[in-house]
Order: sequence, then structure tokens, then C-alpha cells
Amino acid sequence: MRAMQLHQLSQPMQLDDIPTPTPAKGEVLLRVHACGINFGDTLIVEGKYQEKFALPFTPGMEICGTVEALGEGVSSPAIGTRIGAYGGAGGLAEYTCISANRCVEVPSSMSHAEVAAFLVAYGTSHLALERASLKAGETLLVLGASGGVGLSAVELGKLMGAKVIAVARSAEKLEICKAAGADHLINSETDDIRNVVKALGGADVVYDPVGGDQFKAALRACNPLARILPLGFASGDIPQIPANILLVKNITVIGYYWGGYTVFAPEILTNSFKELFKIYATGALKPHISHTLPLEKANEALALLKNRKSTGKVVVTI
Repeated sequence: MRAMQLHQLSQPMQLDDIPTPTPAKGEVLLRVHACGINFGDTLIVEGKYQEKFALPFTPGMEICGTVEALGEGVSSPAIGTRIGAYGGAGGLAEYTCISANRCVEVPSSMSHAEVAAFLVAYGTSHLALERASLKAGETLLVLGASGGVGLSAVELGKLMGAKVIAVARSAEKLEICKAAGADHLINSETDDIRNVVKALGGADVVYDPVGGDQFKAALRACNPLARILPLGFASGDIPQIPANILLVKNITVIGYYWGGYTVFAPEILTNSFKELFKIYATGALKPHISHTLPLEKANEALALLKNRKSTGKVVVTI
């Protein structure tokens, strides 16, 4: 089979011809249709992510595929079922093996690309906003709002009845946030995030995949009893949180690594996916895909995210 393999950290992947894998106990073999690209993938190929893989390996954590074979002890999903699945790696290939308990059957109305653009973004935001106990009428501040997880947080926040403030890097990206339902827009290149958010009444929940100076500004724009979700550090700067500000305003910082659920509670992810697919079926959610590229251009797909040239999701089709 063809697979994009990383042979050396921080170097381009290579398109190799390698043996098709055989599913182990508890796994299924998938014929991969599409793979969603995430910011985490750009860190994995540099060895900077929470999870590490022995070289060479095939990146790609977000998959739409069809079950081709079952490993020992697996009866479901059945062969021929089209599923969505989240795995640490393996998606940038024609076939991959993944634990059966990470697979969820997907609606027939969703395209392969939509499935691959849906799982991580909406799954991350769905559980995050539940963890933060976002309530109708509260103000949700979304940093990095034009990215995959950011746009999904805007959409889901609106569905939950929140007032949504979206922060992004340009007027063009902010228009995409507005189309996703954002009530207020902040240009991080020209606006003072702290002052604008405070003028809008402050933030009750902060959704932050960016970190750095934007986190610091958001923290100082929080209302009493606010909740902050540090989801990632796309800025490259992991902020240090001053405990005195948390104390004075009774602010809660919620540690949240969505991928960690695959280890200690995969059923939480799969149950979340099932609920999200039901919402999708109502027409309330629409994944935004800015770029679709073929397998041999997977390095370009990673570069689009790393260089902030994309909005929403980038998908590689196989």
C-alpha cells in the first residue's frame, strides 16, 4: 500500500510502498478514504507532541474509512461499515489498523472529507464546552476562532445559547467566524483583546487553542467565576498563569487534553461523536474545509496549517 512515512523528525514525509497491516486483537483494518489534518500533526512530525512514535511512522490522526477486516475478538463494526475514528497516527495511508472501540459509524449523508474534518474539531469543542459548563446567556470568548477547533466552538457555543466573541488574525478570517455564528469579532492583529472583551461585558468561558499573549489578555478580561480552557499553544508560547488573578476573581482553569480520553475513557469520545452526528443530521453543523489535497501532497497540507494559510480544516483524500 501507499503511505506517507516520516523517516526523520522535522523533515518532509516520503510516499512509500509498505506492507498492508494486519489487525491485531481488538483492532479493525480500515481502507482509508480521507484524513483530517490537525495542528497536532504539525507537532508530531517535529517530535513536539504529547505522544511520540518510533521512526519511521505514518502520521494522520483523524480518519474516515471502511472496515475491511476484523482482528481477534472483534464483531463490530462489521466489515463494509463506513466509520470515523480518531487515532494517534496512521491515517495518511491507503490502509490502517485502529482499535474497534474508537470507531463510530457515520451518517450516509456525510462525505468522506466531511467526516475527516469533523471528529477532532467538533469532538474537542463538544466535550470542552461541557467541561466548562457553558450556559445559555453566558459569553464565550473563542481565541483562534477561524481554525478547525475554533470554528466548531463558535458553532456549538451558539447552539448552546451563548454570546460568542471570536478572535482571529484578519478581516477575511473574521468573516468566516461571522458566518459560523459569532456575535462579535476581534482582529488580533489590530485590536486590544482585553479592552474590547471588557467593553462587551467580559468573558464567562475562554476557549484557547493559542496561548501566549492572547491567553494573558483573555485572562484579564474574565468575569468573576469564569472558566478557562487551555486547549493548545499554537502561538508557541505556553503561558504561566498568575495565581493571584485566579484567586481574586474566583476563576477556574480546566486542564483539558481531548486526545487523552482515547487512553482512559474512549467511550466518552465515541458517545460524543454519536451525539454530534445526530446534531449534524439536523443541519445545525457544517464543517468548513478550506483545502482538500491528495495523499502525495500531504506535506503541503501540513504546511498550510503550520503557516496559518488555512481556515477551518485541511483534508487529505486517499
